[in-house]
Amino acid sequence: MLGWVSGQYRILFRAGLDIFDYMRNLLPITNVITTMQISEAESLVMQVLWQRSPRYAEDIIAQLSEEQDWQEPTIKTLLNRLLNKGAIQAEKHGRRYCYSAVLKREEWVTIESKSLLNRIFDGRVAPLVAHFSEKGKLSKKDIAELKKLIEGMDDER
Repeated sequence: MLGWVSGQYRILFRAGLDIFDYMRNLLPITNVITTMQISEAESLVMQVLWQRSPRYAEDIIAQLSEEQDWQEPTIKTLLNRLLNKGAIQAEKHGRRYCYSAVLKREEWVTIESKSLLNRIFDGRVAPLVAHFSEKGKLSKKDIAELKKLIEGMDDER
């Protein structure tokens, strides 16, 4: 990583940017995971790696070929996209690649949840719950769990 940073600095320096510009440009890089966009197809690849990681490419391909009826080139494309995003990493073992998740499932769920709330419900949870309530999508079990969560929040304050 240090070699990349110093190489990146040299490029910026040549472009006439000073160290403060460099640091401003570097800050978003350190926050990449909190803004990472994972497509629905990519999330299915991530699910495989969240189940068990690390895994060889052929294991991932075998599982997704069976579950999704995808061809090998499609899966390799998705793996490469995830690698480029930094969501996964790969190690070469001889002629084989072994992949593991960098992005944790909990982080992804948080990113997706915040994105949904911000895009559709102006960042608020109450309208989300109201929407599902109005559409009859909340079961009695869901309502009981929500009540328990809210009561637990009241106890903490």
